[in-house]
Amino acid sequence: MSLSRFQALDTILNRSGFELEYVDVPDTRISNFFGCNVFNDKAMKEYMTEEAFGNVKLAIQSGAKLSREDADLVAEAMKRWALDQGATHYTHWFQPLTGRTAEKHDSFFQLTPDGKVMEEFTGDTLVQQEPDGSSFPGGGLRSTFEARGYTAWDPSSPAFILELVEGKTLCIPTIFVTYGGDSLDYKLPLLKSQNYIEQAAVPVCQLFDENVTRVITTLGWEQEYFLVDEALFNARPDLLLTGRTLLGKHSPKGQQLDDHYFGSIPERVFAFMRDLETECHKLGIPVRTRHNEVGPGQYELAPMYEETNLAVDHNQLLMDVMDRVAKRHKLRVLLHEKPFAGVNGSGKHNNWSMATNTGRNLLSPGKQPGKNLLFLTFFVNTIQAVYRYADILRASVASAANDHRLGANEAPPAIISVFVGDTLAKVLDRLEAGIDADEAGVKEVLDLLSKIPNLELDNTDRNRTSPFAFTGNKFEIRMVGSSMNCAAPMTVMNTIVGRQLHDFKAELNGLMSQGLERDSAILTILKRYIRESRPIRFEGDGYSEEWKAEAARRGLSNLPNTPDALGAYLRKDAVELFTSSGVFTERELHAHYDVMCENYILKLQIESRTMGEMVINHILPAAVNYQTTLTQNILQLKEVGLPESAYAAQLDIVKRISENINKIKENVEAMTEGRKKANGLEDATAKAKAYCYEVKPLMESIRTFADRLEYLVDDREWPMVKYRELMFVR
Repeated sequence: MSLSRFQALDTILNRSGFELEYVDVPDTRISNFFGCNVFNDKAMKEYMTEEAFGNVKLAIQSGAKLSREDADLVAEAMKRWALDQGATHYTHWFQPLTGRTAEKHDSFFQLTPDGKVMEEFTGDTLVQQEPDGSSFPGGGLRSTFEARGYTAWDPSSPAFILELVEGKTLCIPTIFVTYGGDSLDYKLPLLKSQNYIEQAAVPVCQLFDENVTRVITTLGWEQEYFLVDEALFNARPDLLLTGRTLLGKHSPKGQQLDDHYFGSIPERVFAFMRDLETECHKLGIPVRTRHNEVGPGQYELAPMYEETNLAVDHNQLLMDVMDRVAKRHKLRVLLHEKPFAGVNGSGKHNNWSMATNTGRNLLSPGKQPGKNLLFLTFFVNTIQAVYRYADILRASVASAANDHRLGANEAPPAIISVFVGDTLAKVLDRLEAGIDADEAGVKEVLDLLSKIPNLELDNTDRNRTSPFAFTGNKFEIRMVGSSMNCAAPMTVMNTIVGRQLHDFKAELNGLMSQGLERDSAILTILKRYIRESRPIRFEGDGYSEEWKAEAARRGLSNLPNTPDALGAYLRKDAVELFTSSGVFTERELHAHYDVMCENYILKLQIESRTMGEMVINHILPAAVNYQTTLTQNILQLKEVGLPESAYAAQLDIVKRISENINKIKENVEAMTEGRKKANGLEDATAKAKAYCYEVKPLMESIRTFADRLEYLVDDREWPMVKYRELMFVR
């Protein structure tokens, strides 16, 4: 048998070391080339008049539409800049509900009626394009035959140049909508949610500082990923088609020794990281941190925090750039949340906060005790928002891939809880315990807050088992999966906190109209919020079985799978939340729900089909071949007159191989029938649950029996690249 596994290993061993060749860095100082491929303020000032530049910046900050004249000026400047950089094409770069990015390239080249050749790019072309939208997920927002879709420029996210081989393309971040204006992407709901939370947060801030006129949300993501050699990747049909290993016996050595975590970075991986960071910095992605993660072959990079919309765009761009750079190094990036069983999966921690135009981080106490009540107001309202809408936040990170992480004793559980740390827990407990909200009580609380060290110094420990943890001056949402678009959970965070702040301000206005002083009124409300949200605050081990029981007693939901978690989007309170905030219409919300269900179904459908082919076409033939070898050996030993005890071991292995072969065949047939039954269901929810509860368990059974065969079959006969090779061969 010619095994692709051994061919792949030979390929790696015979390589010439090309992977250690570094790409040329424009300058040893990152500051000298950072953002060189971005149409940023520096580029706009160079290519635009001062008046036009001022109009553009004003429109971006205020959210107002650009005039046609200004749009033409921007387009002309953008074209000249791009051509000077060597770009030949442009594209509207958008984020459909596939989870990754999309683009259609057009050339600047134009042929005039009189035969002249010119480069053209107008304001109309910049502002709006019409890509074919028929094949993107739409959740019923339009029929298949309705191909028209529109992309519209997002001025708040700068255009950039993507270098592909020898070509350069100007990429313009855009939203993507239907002919009727319904959202078909992640960006538009995110932008709406940011506008909503700003409208809610500014009036609350102005209670403390009248100079606050803008509030933005900020995001710092942490991207985890695995790297494998491309030869090994191509020799695994499951990695090639699904991004994860559907089969594979655990390696005797995995992550037990914790020797990979923060260990020295392998030279080949370092070359990849250096190349990747260079490309990121040219694109204005402010990555700073790189290190080995827990799992063998697992790594992480993280940037400085940015305004949320820009941070999301940068993360989406990063995932595309990672794939391209890895291929140069004959590597493959695995962004799947659980590519290997038995070792840690990958997440994308989202560090979320709010900031004002005056430079204040609203989730940092700061160094002025007299203003600490502002921090406490936003801190408590955020916790209350998560308590009220925990199930919606859980739904925003639900996917077939992330189901392998959440609640699997390696990642934050599927039960939403909030960790605040000992110091702030004491502050909240003291308020809840009965400090009266009178002037004396207010002073006592502010005095207590003034004694808290600046939380930027991280006076609290981290709780890696918490799905929603306060980490000094921000909340870390640890549930987000490594392959996900951050916009989904960020949209939910902005919306639920915005709603909570609206409700808080309305209640505060009522108390103050009754004559209650501002600080006393604020603390009266916050005291009640602290008491109401106490069930969701948890400082212990989120992985423990005891917590599951305790969470149930507290009335918290435990939603370990996607079909059950997604149901939160269709609840009455969710529909009211999103429609009243303007983030989604009810039609859009149902469509997005249907798309998420469909994505879940299709992922499991592809995985189950791939698994069926792998075990029938690869695993069983190898098992039968080895069984035949053993059987021939047994017959030969019989012929020479040896007793059965002489070949008892061979006979036992033959029997065990037969048992596992039969179990695999039986389960594959049941899985195929289960898939057919599920596919016959019309309702998306019912179909998703059928795949979850009927097809998926059979896949787990098949894996168990196939992995037993891997243990029994001669290593020389085994066709699949093994875990020890995938994770440790470089």
